[in-house]
Formats: sequence, structure tokens, C-alpha cells
Amino acid sequence: MRKMNILAIESSCDETACAIVKDGTEVLSNIVATQIAEHRLYGGVVPEIASRRHAECIYQVAESALAEANCTLNDVDAIAVTYAPGLIGALLVGISFAKGLALSADIPLVPVHHIAGHIAANYISHPDLEPPYLCLVVSGGHSHIVEVLDRTRYRVVGRTHDDAAGECFDKVARTIGYEYPGGKFIDAAAKIGNPDAYKFPHPKVDGCEYDFSFSGLKTAVINLVHNSVQKGQSLVREDVAASFQRTVCEILVGKTMKAAEDLGYKKIALAGGVSANSGVRNSLAEACKKRGYDLYMPDLKYCGDNAAMIGCQGYYDYLAGKRADQTLNGIATLSLEKISEI
Repeated sequence: MRKMNILAIESSCDETACAIVKDGTEVLSNIVATQIAEHRLYGGVVPEIASRRHAECIYQVAESALAEANCTLNDVDAIAVTYAPGLIGALLVGISFAKGLALSADIPLVPVHHIAGHIAANYISHPDLEPPYLCLVVSGGHSHIVEVLDRTRYRVVGRTHDDAAGECFDKVARTIGYEYPGGKFIDAAAKIGNPDAYKFPHPKVDGCEYDFSFSGLKTAVINLVHNSVQKGQSLVREDVAASFQRTVCEILVGKTMKAAEDLGYKKIALAGGVSANSGVRNSLAEACKKRGYDLYMPDLKYCGDNAAMIGCQGYYDYLAGKRADQTLNGIATLSLEKISEI
């Protein structure tokens, strides 16, 4: 394969990120400017604030990524940028910056789907991973079971019908008194709580055996907490966290194993922000070990939103001939299966 450097830009939510990735899997730099502290004041991401912060720091983040990689724009062969899905204002900051760089430096521009980037994070941590395989994608906005047919083609076989798993983590965390983002607090509490303390539902979607529904689970936890408050009863929030997290893990892993068995996959991957959750990682590892499946998970530093994963996927998209011109626009919602049509 041709040796090349990709300058990658990610701004789909509240992380302004730029990276230099060489040959798809060698990360020369990976700079992330987070906005968590500011959004924590509001209990979640405020889209307008996120967009403004991206605009304020994207130049410096890109400059730092080039400097850390000891590169200039003359060393960059292509620019990869997240164009979908995400917060539209946030996406447009990264896209506009990428288009300006590509035009001024006469560098090819490669549009990258955010979820494809999360899946590609596994190629950085596991360069030996080869499609086809089945990937469980779990993040704040997405919960998918995806057949990765090759590095640029996908088939979604399972998806959420309402809340995503990561969103459910954050809302449950807020209900039991933890700060935003709540996933890491739930994870920490679950390690010391009793997972058998409470029995929560495992919602199902009729006719869609691989699909998810987390709204009912979220509501069950909220009702438990509110009813306890109204009755003057105390709850051990570590026990609530542990019981909730185990339920989520059982749902995610159970449906993934069912899909793998039915579709004939023995190679499983995990991706997305919730892939950093120790409960999910351990549960999936145990299930795969029991069945003799090979499991691939990204390093923790590549689980959340970052530009290295976009650079990795951008490399394979570039090799597949994907290009964008100055008409490239952001798309707030776009199925992973649709990217071959763009």
C-alpha cells in the first residue's frame, strides 16, 4: 500500500480533535480539546456552545497536531473530516476548516462517517484485524450491531429504536445524583455496588430480535428513584448503578451473541464511547471466551471521540476512491449503510 499521511479533523459533538495518521494505523499525533467541564454546568451538551468552542480552538488544535507529528501541510497527502452524523453546527465548523485547508493547500478532501471512524479505531489497536466481522457499536448517540463487510462497506443488523445506551447511562447517572458525563461514574459505582439489588426490565422490540430499546429501562430506574423519594425510602445508589449496568450489559451482549450465532460470525469487535465501560468490556470478553470467538476492542484512549479514528478510516476511504469537493456539507443523521451513496 502507498505510504501516506492523513490530517484528520473531528468535531461532531463536544470534542475538537485533530490527528496525523500514517498509513492508516500509525498515529503520529492525536490532539483532543474537550469541553466537558463547561457542558457539565448544564447537565449535557449545549449545541450552540459546542459550536462556538470548536470555532475558537480548531486552528490551535490542528496546529498542535502537525507540530507533535513533526509535520507541515506539505507532508499531508489528504485531509479526512467527519461530516456525519452529529450536531450540525459542530460538524460545520470542522467541515469548513477542512475545506479551507484542502482548497488553500490543494490537498484531497475525504469525508468520513463518524460511526465508521469508531469502528476503525480497532484497526489502530489491532492492525491484524481483517473484515468481515461483527461489531457492537455503543455510544452516547448510537447503539448498533454492524456487519463490517470490508473496510468501507457495512450492514446494520441491529439498532436502537429510542435511546442509545450511552444516553441512557447519562440520564440514569443524573437521576441518582452523578455529574455529567455520567457513564464513568456509573462504571465506578458498579464496581462496589450489588448488581442483584434491583431487577430491571430487558425491553424487546417485536419482530426485530437484534434491535435495542433502552427507554423503558431508563424509565424503570427513574421511577424507582422517584418512588423511593416520595415514600421517604433511601436507596444505595451504588446498588442502583450496579444493577442498571449489569442489565445494560446483558442486553448488549445477549443480542450481539445472538446475531453472531445466527449470522455465522466468530470474530467480534467493540466500538464507540461506551466501549470504555469496564462492565461492557468484561461481559463481552466473557461471552466471546465461552463461545471461542475472537474479540477485538480499541485501546481506551481511542474509545471516545478522537481524530485518530477518523484518520484511520479516512485512509481506507481514500484508497477506496472517496473524495469530497467544496460543496461538502454536514449531515446531522445518516445511516452507516448510506455512505456508499454519498
